[in-house]
Amino acid sequence: MIKVEWLYWLVGAVFLAMAAQMAVDRGNPRRYGNAAFWGLLGASFGYGTWVADKSAPAAPLGAAVLAMICLAGFGLTGRGTPTTAAPEQRAASAARLRSKLFIPALTLPLVALACGTLLKDVHLGGGPLLQSGSETLLGLGIGSIVALVVALVLTRERNPAVALTAGRGLLEAMGWALLLPQLLAVLGSIFQSAGVGTQVGKLITHVLPDGSKYTAVAVYCLGMALFTLIMGNAFAAFPVMTAAIGWPVLVAQLHGSAPVVLAVGMLSGFCGTLATPMAANFNLVPAALLELKDQYGPIKAQLPTAAIMLVCNIAIMSLFAF
Repeated sequence: MIKVEWLYWLVGAVFLAMAAQMAVDRGNPRRYGNAAFWGLLGASFGYGTWVADKSAPAAPLGAAVLAMICLAGFGLTGRGTPTTAAPEQRAASAARLRSKLFIPALTLPLVALACGTLLKDVHLGGGPLLQSGSETLLGLGIGSIVALVVALVLTRERNPAVALTAGRGLLEAMGWALLLPQLLAVLGSIFQSAGVGTQVGKLITHVLPDGSKYTAVAVYCLGMALFTLIMGNAFAAFPVMTAAIGWPVLVAQLHGSAPVVLAVGMLSGFCGTLATPMAANFNLVPAALLELKDQYGPIKAQLPTAAIMLVCNIAIMSLFAF
């Protein structure tokens, strides 16, 4: 059986290998900060196995997170020497490959889909081929490996280390913002455990008219977008707003369809993602990678789409959830 833990170890090993590359990059004055930041993250993937099976304390993981926060917060990380090919080389390669460049990108979701559907019920040696409950995640990992192989064959690159080096450059360019979705999702769980959703729900139920499902739908969708604007991640806003109004009011009290309410509610949160700089990995990092003059350019371009989608989400939930 292929275990999901193996994927975590592989991801951790990749981060550690990139951290080793960063440590010897003499062209980057922040190389040791970079190496420490991503090295701690890579080591956490391996150490987390022992924490999960309760054979090791979780405190070192917490210390590693605090150390990473200090490294990023005090500006001890940063981009080093560019590791990608020269612009003329990239242009020549793009001209030669043209639309074939999309093949590796499409390979990943196709393999992930196959693992999550076709291979889900395949058994080998008396047990499932893929760890039960983790087929999609394993499919994403396996798809990444297959896509890498396809890309190496397509580009006629014989040295796999080139992919690691290029990935390291992209990792440094994106920086700590790469981890924002995970951190903000954890923040949402903390808010939920602290009872923030319950308190917000009490406030909202005092304001909402009894039995007014359309008002409740609007408040839920707008609240998801607003909380996402503030927190930067719909996954962080989802447990708060769903505990406050999505489940107790729309599903339990007004008997709305749970799949429709929850799915459209999450999509409403994504409308907020399009409109906030807090979602740095979606909105600010691409502007930096593309060297745009206006770092808020993507947000300004996405605002009309976000507004239209939010109105459509309210209408869809009102029509199909009840």
